[in-house]
Amino acid sequence: MRLAAAAALVLMAINGASAENLDAGKPAPRLFADSCASCHRSPRGLAKGRFRLTLYLFLQQHYTSSSDSASALSTYLQSVDTPAGGRPARTARSISRAERPPRPPLPVRGR
Repeated sequence: MRLAAAAALVLMAINGASAENLDAGKPAPRLFADSCASCHRSPRGLAKGRFRLTLYLFLQQHYTSSSDSASALSTYLQSVDTPAGGRPARTARSISRAERPPRPPLPVRGR
């Protein structure tokens, strides 16, 4: 009788110890929407030029529930990160006169 009770307790402890990962299988944009969007409006700029490994370790320690979701989220954040300087690089096309901002008039000389 005692042996059966002990075996039942061991089985319950083993089965109860396994936790379900609710983030498993979710794509990275969905992970961002579920976990980060309440504080951050956009994923752009959150990587801040960090190496993927340091970003991964930070996310794994502080924000994600598994290493797989930290990896997916760090890869996603780096893929949408803005270049240093905050704006995308300008293209080589010339700006037409209509697109240029107006310039103030030149001062009148000779007076």
